[in-house]
Amino acid sequence: MSEHTNLLIIGAGPAGLAAALAAAPAATRIILLDDNPQVGGQIWRDGPQASLPVAARRMREQVLACANVYCYSGTRVIARSASDALLVEDAERGWQIRYDRLILCTGARELLLPFPGWTLPGVTGAGGLQALIKAGMPVSDQRIVIAGSGPLLLASAATAKHMGAQVVQIAEQASARAVAGFATQLPRWPGKLLQAASLFDRRYRTASHVLAALGTERLEGVRLKLNGKVVELACERLACGFGLIPNTQLAQALGCTVADQAVHVDCWQQTSQPGIYAAGECTGFGGSERALVEGAIAGYAAVGDRRQVQSLWRRRNRWHAFAKVLNRAFTLDPALSQLATPETLVCRCEDVPYAALAGHRNWRDAKLASRCGMGACQGRVCAAATAHLFGWQTPAPRPPFSPARIETLLCLEQSHDA
Repeated sequence: MSEHTNLLIIGAGPAGLAAALAAAPAATRIILLDDNPQVGGQIWRDGPQASLPVAARRMREQVLACANVYCYSGTRVIARSASDALLVEDAERGWQIRYDRLILCTGARELLLPFPGWTLPGVTGAGGLQALIKAGMPVSDQRIVIAGSGPLLLASAATAKHMGAQVVQIAEQASARAVAGFATQLPRWPGKLLQAASLFDRRYRTASHVLAALGTERLEGVRLKLNGKVVELACERLACGFGLIPNTQLAQALGCTVADQAVHVDCWQQTSQPGIYAAGECTGFGGSERALVEGAIAGYAAVGDRRQVQSLWRRRNRWHAFAKVLNRAFTLDPALSQLATPETLVCRCEDVPYAALAGHRNWRDAKLASRCGMGACQGRVCAAATAHLFGWQTPAPRPPFSPARIETLLCLEQSHDA
């Protein structure tokens, strides 16, 4: 089974929504595909305890009101079935989508670095904690420690406090000088300055990071290094994320050039592959404002409206400048690559410890010898961790990109026979 569309957009976060709205007046048929239950992406994730910004709700409503935009939620890309087609799957079926133009808005994910105890129940990523709370997980009166790097720590703390949690400590690995330098730049982006001021928390500490999660059956406490001093704090939850990294797997599989861990694009948001564009955090982390303008540029470019594209270049430059300041301020300390002990699991899907990986030269050798990256997440967590720990390059993924039903995979055989 297959269908055809003029424009296929993978990812329904801010970039994907902006791309769909920009292209809608000129495209006959647009498919907006996302693996989440509703459009909005990670940053605008909906749920029983979510409070979406007014602008996010308005944009969602505008996209859903477009008669030529078809939103496929809960749908994942499984494989590339032809030069201009992708094999996808939802809860009920698998089928092929052929396209004239493709926009990748695959977003980013948290960088999770292994440390002793990080696999204990009660330990999540900082963004993961936000997602769980929005989905309805109760945290009222629970003691929570948040650690890692970047503005997501404060946003996660604010979400937890709003739902009644007690945030015990926020440990930011960046130095006080780096964070202060970032803060002094924020008046260039007044909205970001107001946002930072609203999220400030007196329990925020710089030059601090996690050392270990403590507990037996589940998390009972955390050991932190706070400004050079080692402390232990009792808590029920630890949320730990070391920033965001672009999701480039699909772009790599399609042959797009990836540079500095992000999809490389030109001034039109076009990748190295003709007819394939990319926008948002898969091209580099910089916040929803950057994603929105890049998505709009990609949408206009995909339908050939170059005048509209050029009118947005100045706005994009402004948010690229913000991203540069942000990423420079929260550069990770090399000491964080020393947190794992020989027994610490790096690949939690296949129970592969640090010691089983340390002697290998590259990702391929480690994978052959230890099954690292061969579990359910297909290396999405451990491959990023080993890139930071050992400097390994991760090769382009092989299909299927996600676990899939046999019936779906049979569609590949049918396409080859045709």
